[in-house]
Formats: sequence, structure tokens, C-alpha cells
Amino acid sequence: MAKKKSFLYKFIWSLVGVLFISGGITASVFYGRIYQPNVSLNTDKEVFVDIPTGATFEDVLQILSDEGIIINSSSFVWIAERKRYNDFSIKSGRYLLKDKMSNNDLVNLLRSGRQTTINVVFNNIRTKEEFAGKIASQLEMDSTALLDAMLDTVFLNPLNLNAFTVSSLFIPNTYEFYWNTPVESFLSRMLAEHHHFWNDSRKAKAKKLRLSQEEVTVLASIVEKESFRKSEQPTIAGLYLNRLRKGMKLQSDPTVIYALGDFSIRRVLKKDLKFDSPYNTYKYKGLPAGPISLPSIQAIDAVLNYDNHQFLYMCAKEDFTGYHNFAENAVHHYANAARYRKALNSRNIKR
Repeated sequence: MAKKKSFLYKFIWSLVGVLFISGGITASVFYGRIYQPNVSLNTDKEVFVDIPTGATFEDVLQILSDEGIIINSSSFVWIAERKRYNDFSIKSGRYLLKDKMSNNDLVNLLRSGRQTTINVVFNNIRTKEEFAGKIASQLEMDSTALLDAMLDTVFLNPLNLNAFTVSSLFIPNTYEFYWNTPVESFLSRMLAEHHHFWNDSRKAKAKKLRLSQEEVTVLASIVEKESFRKSEQPTIAGLYLNRLRKGMKLQSDPTVIYALGDFSIRRVLKKDLKFDSPYNTYKYKGLPAGPISLPSIQAIDAVLNYDNHQFLYMCAKEDFTGYHNFAENAVHHYANAARYRKALNSRNIKR
């Protein structure tokens, strides 16, 4: 009888031991699936994952797998199912990942919608199409959708803008956005930034010049394309304001280049001056139909704070430093222009 009891005790304790070990193994497996690292980035740089608008769970899994972010996809699926991260809880956006994140941390991040903002930068932009493409290269939105929204009369009419002047709305700078910002929200933000930029001081200066905000921007775009030398820009602005006041044609080469649409041109020819376009200031008086670029804040302020002088003419210096010779009369200007043409010919610059 004692032997039977001893055997029974041994059996029970053995069974308890087996169950304990089995439970420990199971707990270890569960713990590993939930808390052990499953994200491998293999880089010291910041790594982001972009979850598109309308993505399904399968799309998310495909992105994480294709980009080599997760080590074990089945364990990610397992924890996602238990935390109810599915088609109905996907939040689009750009998310900053950390190396050795666990499945639990990764799912919590993606499910939370705590995405990281992006610094959207645009400058040195010439055309509306280029602008739309630049923004679309940094955000989720489609460039065609952005361009269409910019040119929609529903957007333009209340602002007293048109397809030519809409570019004056955008102030080149660095702005924080979420990657999945929709087109409408982007344009609303740009409008708010435009209002913020045109404070009472700038408005008063524009009014003193008898120019609208859009006209200041158009002139600033010409000034900036005439010279990348910031120290010259207030002088150039003053020169064009002098010509406007006298009713003279602006005769700006950059406007002709914009009209032609060939931005590789280094030498404007006589035949180019006859090209019929509302942007050709050799053919038509006054400011062109719209900006020939998105001018920088520096260029806009150069117009608003122009140099007061008597110059009416300018020509690039023959030393190709980017600076200009200025003249008050045509005789001196023709002499400056002759020297520059000679320098172009000596360098065999034909176009």
C-alpha cells in the first residue's frame, strides 16, 4: 500500500513538473511573440514607414515585409489579431520606427495614429506644375489632384486669383505637415501662411507702391530671376519700379525665357523678343500675367524695400560674376550691353 502511495505521489509530481515546464514554454513563446524584438532596421538613420490612405491590413503586412522591417511576419499577425489591429483600425500616415521594436510596440504605434510630421520644403520653383510635383514628392497627395484644386475656380474666385496669379499664394519656406495631409487641408494651410506673411507692415508698403500683393510677387519673381545676388535685388526692384512709373516696357530677359519655356537659355536672341506671350515684357507694357517663379521672401522684401535711384537700364557684367552694370540713359546702357555681347561671343555662348 505504501509503495502504491509513493508511486502515486511521484506520478503526480512528475505530472505537475511536466505541466509547469509546458506552461513555462508556452508562456515563453507568448512572451516572445508579444515583447521580444521583431523590428530590424540595420541603420543608424531614421527609418519611416508610410501607410497609405485606404490601406488594408494585408497592405500593411506587405509593406512591412517587402521593406524588410519585421523579422517574423507570423508573430506580427498573431499579436495584431489579438490587439484588433485590422482593416477597420488602420490609420494612414508616416511613422518613425525604432530598431528592435517588439510586435506589441509596433502595433501600438501603427494603431495609435501617432505619425511623425514632415518638413515640406519648396523654393526655386518656376511653374505651377513644378510646384505640384515638388509637393507630391514629399507628401502622399497626387500632383495632378493638387494642380487641379489650385486651378479650380471654386478655390480661385473667392481669393480674386486666376490661373496666372495663383502662384503668388505660395511663400517659399519650410513647413511642417503630416504625410497624409489631403489637398484641401494643404491649400488651406498655404492660404493661412500667406495671410500671416502679408502682415500690416508689408501691406502698407505695397499700398505705398500702388501695387497689389500679387503684383509685388510678380515683380519680385522677375527681380530674383534677374540676379541671384541678394545685395543687388533692391536696386533691380527700384529700376523696374522706375520703368513702370514712366510707362516703359520692363524688357526683362527672364520673362522672355519663361514665355519660351526653355530654361536652359543663356542668351536671349532678337527673334525671341517677338514671341507672343502675356509674359513677354519686351512685347507688352506693364507686369506680366503672373509670377515667373515662386519668389523668395528675400526677393519680395527687396521690392517692398526697394532702392530709390534713377536707373532705368541694366545689363549683366562682362566678368560673369552675376552682378550688373546699371545706367540712367540708353547711351550708357548700349555701351554696357556691347561689352557683355563681346564677352558672350568670346566664350562662344550662342544660346
